[in-house]
Amino acid sequence: MKIAIASDHGGYLLKEEIKKYLNQRNIDVLDLGTDSEESVDYPEFGHACAEAVVSGKADRGIVCCGTGIGISIAANRVKGIRCALCTDTGMAELTRKHNDSNILAMGGRTTDAATALAITKTWLDTEFEGGRHQRRIDMLDRY
Repeated sequence: MKIAIASDHGGYLLKEEIKKYLNQRNIDVLDLGTDSEESVDYPEFGHACAEAVVSGKADRGIVCCGTGIGISIAANRVKGIRCALCTDTGMAELTRKHNDSNILAMGGRTTDAATALAITKTWLDTEFEGGRHQRRIDMLDRY
């Protein structure tokens, strides 16, 4: 599995913690930036991650900004992306099972590292259930 990861300045430190965790799990990481806490524009990084996923350069993605809201909106502007902002493991599990989310968003200012790593683990380890949920996923790209 290959994970694209990106953040703005508000999510940079959290992105770095998640990268360490992914490396410990021997997951290939495509780091799309940013590379510091210096102010940058989140839409560029959310879009870059989304493009990496839809183009097949990565299987899934993880994005972080201050709250996770802005960068998730940016990622969701790309057709085929189902980016979900998760604040706990229950949300992470359900968004994989029911929504087949392909990008996970979290907030560096709102989610501590331990919680973010638990969310990441759950999101990576949970499979899409398909079935009745597939019909709804198919509807998303029609709109």
